[in-house]
Amino acid sequence: MKKFTMTWLALMLAIVVYAEKREIHILAANDMHAQIEVFPQFAALADSLRTIDPSLLILSAGDNRTGNPINDKYILPAYPMVALMNQVGFNASAIGNHEFDVHSLKRLIGLSNFRYICANAFPSDSSGIKIVPHQVFDVEGLKVGVIGCIQLSPKGIPSTHPDNLEGITFKPAEEVIPQYEQLSKECDVTILLSHLGYPDDIKMAEKFPWLDLIIGGHTHTQLKGDEVKNGVLITQNRNKLHRVTYITLTVEDGKVVDKKAEYIDVRKYPKTVKVVEEMTRFYNDNPSLRRILAIADTPFETREELGCMICDAFMEETGAEIGIVNPGGVRIESHAQGDITVRDVLEMDPFDNHAVILELTCDEIARMMLSYCHNTLYSFPYVGGMTCEITLEKDFPEKIKSIKLLTLDGKKLNMKKKYKVVTNNYIPATSEIPPGSDNMLNVETSDIIMQYLEKKKVVSYQGVSRLKVIE
Repeated sequence: MKKFTMTWLALMLAIVVYAEKREIHILAANDMHAQIEVFPQFAALADSLRTIDPSLLILSAGDNRTGNPINDKYILPAYPMVALMNQVGFNASAIGNHEFDVHSLKRLIGLSNFRYICANAFPSDSSGIKIVPHQVFDVEGLKVGVIGCIQLSPKGIPSTHPDNLEGITFKPAEEVIPQYEQLSKECDVTILLSHLGYPDDIKMAEKFPWLDLIIGGHTHTQLKGDEVKNGVLITQNRNKLHRVTYITLTVEDGKVVDKKAEYIDVRKYPKTVKVVEEMTRFYNDNPSLRRILAIADTPFETREELGCMICDAFMEETGAEIGIVNPGGVRIESHAQGDITVRDVLEMDPFDNHAVILELTCDEIARMMLSYCHNTLYSFPYVGGMTCEITLEKDFPEKIKSIKLLTLDGKKLNMKKKYKVVTNNYIPATSEIPPGSDNMLNVETSDIIMQYLEKKKVVSYQGVSRLKVIE
């Protein structure tokens, strides 16, 4: 009888413990893009939150790298970010499209103290890239299941140079996520660690209400904290580690009963961690990146102004008649009046792309640009040596109806002539061009920009625009 009573009491105690409300805390970042200078504050914030909850999970929604030459041009590209993420204590990261920039991901994964999670990428054994589709974390007896996914372009691959994806195949996220519905029944909390972008995150919430939380990235969308779609909380911050998300999930009887997201300004956090300060100082000790190339006589206030300067550099240094650069190839949005350094150029063009010369007719130029941007204004390239008059569809304001290619003084280009066009090797690899029309040069586009600036010494592109939009 005594044994029965003790067993009954233990069972009741277990039921009470299981039924009580408990909190899980998550610190989430996305699209950090190698902003290592912010890590002393980020580390201090993480340490402070751990004093509240030692079981704090720290997750990244991908694009940890690309955008800071201190990180990108390291002996092993992107190692500083991995070392700093290890120091902060990340538990997992999604794979972002920029994780594939330059061929160092295989080695970086081996040096990371955290897993890379992606359910819709399938590396071959020969690629050597070790990722997992999902991971289950034990948080003080509660099970937290995390599924990872990466965005795919209309061509069915992430937005990176196709050559970086050798040995890896991909499937759309909506095709693979249903395979993990059982995970939601086995875990107390189910999270999608998403590098799909905010519009697709909304679609995933609508299709898969068994998800509790989507930690998003890719589109750099600054959310406010109350984005609950179909019962699923969605979080995301702007890029470059301006803010992170502190998420509190309340669990009762094996289910999430309350969700809260708070957005914290990392750069204003008042404390730092000395060890991380020293690591950051060590990585930043690169005098060659501080070399001044030219002076910006006026500020660059738009991405297009920077794009026009890049196109002019391409043309002048190669003798081409027309220059083209994709908006995604211009990685900074503005530049102040004053010094332009080596670091500035490597921040605006960080991909180690090579220059490519093409011989194209007007129709072929138009087809290349429209196929690259998928007939949308958002991704339409910047140009040099010509102007583009873009007419949009009335009912679809982002959809391009037609384009006219004109000279800088407004005349039509010669329809019978083949023009010498210069661009980076990413555009021909992701657009329609005639077979055999491209010739890749043995020079990186960033080197071309630097040569141009050193020759010019002073540049001014304020107000320069070569795209005219007719709505």
